[in-house]
Amino acid sequence: MKRILKVKNGRHFPLGATLYENGVNFAIYSKNAEAIELLLFDSPDDSVPLYTFLLKNRTMNVWHIFIEGVTENQLYAYRVYGKYDPENGYRFNPNKILIDPYAKAITGDYELEGNHFGYDIRSKDKDLSFSNEDNIAYAPKCIVINDAFDWEGDRQLYLPSNEIIIYETHVKGLTFHPSSQVKYPGTYLGIVEKIDYFKKLGINCIQLLPVHHSHQDIHLRHKGLANYWGYNTLCYFAPDVRFSTNSYLGCQVKEFKHMVKELHKAGIEVILDVVYNHTCEGNELGPTLCFRGIDNLTYYKLKPNKRYYEDYSGCGNCLNFDEPQVIKLVMDSLRYWVEEMHVDGFRFDLASVLGKSNGKFSQVSAFFVAVHQDPVLSRVKLIAEPWDISQEDSYQLGNFPPNWAELNGKFRDAVRKFIKSDGGMLAEMGYRLTGSSDLYGSSGRTPSHSINFVTSHDGFTLNDLVSYSRKHNEMNLENNKDGSDENFSYNWGIEGETDDPEILAIRERLTRNFMAVLMLSQGVPMMLGGDEFRRTQRGNNNAYCMDNEISYYNWDFLKKNWEFFEFVRRCIKIRNNNPHFKRPYFFDEIRRVDAEHFTVKWFNEKLKMPNWNKYDEYSIAFLIEGRVKDCNSDSYRNKDFYIILNSYWEPKLFKIPKIKNSKWFRLIDTSLRFPECAAENETDYPVDVSNGYYVNSRTVVCLMRYSAK
Repeated sequence: MKRILKVKNGRHFPLGATLYENGVNFAIYSKNAEAIELLLFDSPDDSVPLYTFLLKNRTMNVWHIFIEGVTENQLYAYRVYGKYDPENGYRFNPNKILIDPYAKAITGDYELEGNHFGYDIRSKDKDLSFSNEDNIAYAPKCIVINDAFDWEGDRQLYLPSNEIIIYETHVKGLTFHPSSQVKYPGTYLGIVEKIDYFKKLGINCIQLLPVHHSHQDIHLRHKGLANYWGYNTLCYFAPDVRFSTNSYLGCQVKEFKHMVKELHKAGIEVILDVVYNHTCEGNELGPTLCFRGIDNLTYYKLKPNKRYYEDYSGCGNCLNFDEPQVIKLVMDSLRYWVEEMHVDGFRFDLASVLGKSNGKFSQVSAFFVAVHQDPVLSRVKLIAEPWDISQEDSYQLGNFPPNWAELNGKFRDAVRKFIKSDGGMLAEMGYRLTGSSDLYGSSGRTPSHSINFVTSHDGFTLNDLVSYSRKHNEMNLENNKDGSDENFSYNWGIEGETDDPEILAIRERLTRNFMAVLMLSQGVPMMLGGDEFRRTQRGNNNAYCMDNEISYYNWDFLKKNWEFFEFVRRCIKIRNNNPHFKRPYFFDEIRRVDAEHFTVKWFNEKLKMPNWNKYDEYSIAFLIEGRVKDCNSDSYRNKDFYIILNSYWEPKLFKIPKIKNSKWFRLIDTSLRFPECAAENETDYPVDVSNGYYVNSRTVVCLMRYSAK
């Protein structure tokens, strides 16, 4: 039923649909459009709008209108008119209704019927064709959202970076498997049901794979697959409805907020994996869904022949960060997720794309400068994936601005190679174990700028890293050509699952080694969700399209591998309880503000200086000395840790530094049976090291000693 609506001029800020007591202000940016229509709908399935309004007011390239009588949950979309001249970058197509780039919620995804996406139907000769089929019956609608929410005093936690342990997970994958035993599987609310589990494990930071509303690639859908990971963003403000209960229009917003609030109550931060390097519209043959139809010349970086898109992302396009409106869009999005959704930080996918100015990476690119001076964003956690696929400037590890941490791919590769017993790794391991000062030390940065990881969503799981020597991505239907071929993995005798007890034993030990090294290294550890109970993807190292049991966490593995879970939990506990592994500065720095003094000393098995450059050297040890406060008084104790990494295929006897009036305890020995492999309490396993400590082959050991000052 039609309502009586009153139209006013409105204003050009803020962009998007802003709800007021008496109506809604709609504002959309387009520098090159000739006309814009606002369409209002009653139902997500409507193929005819209830109202159509021509936006007659334009201020600084922002088209705006205020409509009295419109309320929350109103559905809307746009039609944008202008030239269709791909050679010169114009791709306006009024046959396509378009998503508002600032929409705070979207009803769903596009249906598959017809050529309503606007794909090139003459792709054989790469010549674009103007698709004149109207997509209104198949397109999702935007939702006007009421931002009101009872946060109960919630605010960002601002945990010190050196104190966090990151748990990377996918919203749906975490709880969708029937074994999850949650009330709301695969949703934001399902994550809330796992909070007690996170607290038991000991992590204090959740990093979620993309939750921005995404679009499912048509070529995957035709194969019966899906863009499961979500690196195909349609809207940078809207939580993906895929992860909601879908119980009412716009519920994804309130359910996401509830998840954040409950995680914060438990002392757990929330970091979002965000994809601002490209959008879901792909290359010149892709669909017209949002940015392309609103102002292609503004939003995308184009080649000299403006029919074609620059592509540093490998996904067909990249956003144009030389354009102020694009920077404004991304900055507004980031601030919205911090201020309105209360998230604690961001992990930026292919972040070097964001730092390209006129095609060249720069620490002082316009976007980095904007973030650096922003009073909101400069205080939250910023993590760069420091690479892209461009021919030049593609790998920028160590080169991001001082307030950005980085995913340390060199840590991942070095630790994988060393534990696999590759030669020539000793010197690099020295850097990686102590926070990668070679990458971050000269620029005033700290070990916390290094996000250390052995596994992530992009690659093998921890279990598969020691179970497969090659990738097995056949289910992706790309002839096993997708995914990295350089995994530094090994199956230790048989490819995949086995009942061989010797192979199972070495795999168990090596997975322990990886987790122990991750938790005992300086820097910020990031673990892949499910690794703590040895989740498997059956050798698939690129499960981006596996919206099925390959990707879902089978919690039955927690029962099957509970000893390994306990080992991981105890390693995390050791890290959390000891500042020795969470240094705010590099060991070679002297800081007066550092009341507890820590030093590091390196040894081989004979207590001599290691031969760093010897290729066939496979073991190393180091001593971290320090003072810590006694938990029962204000006095200090001298507390030291001796860590031994033996990746040699034979056991070695390691001499232990002699320290007067001290007693040594074993915290970790990855070669021992559970529970001796990791101590629940630091004094559980006293050891006599007067004649040294016998370290088994391919084993990590951590010893501790303390004495009164």
